[in-house]
Amino acid sequence: MLVLGMKVAIFMGSKSDSETMKKAADVLTEFGVDYKAYIISAHRAGDLLVKTVGQVEKEGAEVIIAGAGLSAALPGVIASRTVLPVIGVPLECINPGKSNGLAGLDSLFSIAQMPPMIPVATVGIGNAKNAAYLALGILGIKYPEIQEKLKIFRKNMTADAEKTGGQGFEF
Repeated sequence: MLVLGMKVAIFMGSKSDSETMKKAADVLTEFGVDYKAYIISAHRAGDLLVKTVGQVEKEGAEVIIAGAGLSAALPGVIASRTVLPVIGVPLECINPGKSNGLAGLDSLFSIAQMPPMIPVATVGIGNAKNAAYLALGILGIKYPEIQEKLKIFRKNMTADAEKTGGQGFEF
């Protein structure tokens, strides 16, 4: 297992986001990359968020993954407070028995449409796994062992696809 110290910080706006955001943590764990996760609302605890972003920088974070639903301000607020790469995960608002009717599109647009000079990389709605793979790619620039693990992962993925690809099947 690769032990680097915390390299990725994962933020989410509320506890209800944790099931989706855990998927990013699982990928990072699979690749041996340490992370810390935080639940902090950009709207309800702005000062705490700013303080925590500064703290994760001091602790050695090199990439931040931030998941948010509804107005999805969290990734943008974080990006405004750091020069570290921020990867936004748009989340669908989950209220038991209810929907906000937008299925995460509001979050996607909020995160993807950041103003000039404060970028947030954006993955698909609810796709925390892809956020982790993107974070690994970023870290792989500096850490050859991560890059090598990603190459092996992709090679295995291709080999698995080739085993079943081109095979006719019936439903």
